[in-house]
Amino acid sequence: MVNVGLLISDIPRTTSPQQHFSDLLRYVEAAQRNGFTYLAIGQHFLYGELRWLQPVPLFARLAAEVDPHVRLVPQIIIAPLYHPVMLAEEIATLDIVTEGRLVFGAGGGYRPEEFDYLDVPYKERGARFDESLQLMTKLWTQETVNHEGRFWQLHDVHPHIQPVQQPYPPIWIGAHAEAGVRRAGRYGDAYACPPETPVPEVARRYAIVRDMFAQRGKAFGPQPLRRNVQVADTAQEAMVEYARVAQGRYLTYANKGLDVMNAEQLATEFAQAVSGHAVVGTDAQVIAQLTDLVTRLPVDPILLRPTWPSMSSDEAVAALDRLGREVVPAITAITPRTDIDEALLAAGSAP
Repeated sequence: MVNVGLLISDIPRTTSPQQHFSDLLRYVEAAQRNGFTYLAIGQHFLYGELRWLQPVPLFARLAAEVDPHVRLVPQIIIAPLYHPVMLAEEIATLDIVTEGRLVFGAGGGYRPEEFDYLDVPYKERGARFDESLQLMTKLWTQETVNHEGRFWQLHDVHPHIQPVQQPYPPIWIGAHAEAGVRRAGRYGDAYACPPETPVPEVARRYAIVRDMFAQRGKAFGPQPLRRNVQVADTAQEAMVEYARVAQGRYLTYANKGLDVMNAEQLATEFAQAVSGHAVVGTDAQVIAQLTDLVTRLPVDPILLRPTWPSMSSDEAVAALDRLGREVVPAITAITPRTDIDEALLAAGSAP
């Protein structure tokens, strides 16, 4: 079966922290009730008018709320902002308290100001990320660790926390830039493709990961894919609603440095701007679009974002319930593909 996951949204700071957490518990319950088997949440620091609850303590709490088959995914932790010893021990502990249900989602970050806040040079983030991954896997798998790196040195140290999952939780590396895709191929277990990526480009990136896995002697299989989704009674209603709840957030992303889409087009031609990636339409149309994705691409799980900061908690729960009636059962009935459609690869490599 193709698993379906929920991408949990950030929340406006006008919502109290207590209400924020209460709403999250409602979303988790609704997600489980409707067949979602992965729960994912992102990370930011000093984010202004929007609030992200930090994923490590949040998932430690949510581990007690979710069923044994539901996996928890920080998607993503900004790894270069951490000392790798601290992050390795946090992740190993989280794997223990989630009883081996953790996926470690990591990325390099894209907001220079977050690096400034934490006194980490932004231009060093790629090199720091690479070395962090190298050192963390040593700390998770070796009884005695020696490491002589550019940023960190450890001599004859003895890790005291190992993960439940062996050799360690699956590492999903998320990235917009191709350098991050190659990092996933070198160090990761999967590449978590951003939701704004057009399908032919997804195929091209998966091929990079596949080929780099082969160089490591690692088997390539289905990969996680993120997609934004909106369902309504008609296609027109779905797009109108999607613009209402999501357009402002797209523009916020652009203003905060995520320059993967044209801000002017997002403001003036929203439907056209999102047409290459957003899954919008009636129940049947959304099922058809998602089915096309998971039968042409090697995808598992598919992580859906049906909620946005502009939505009330009742609207968010209603969106999850609607997906659970027809869309989720239709997708989970599909057997994951394990290879890449060559026609998509050809389209992705075209100039």
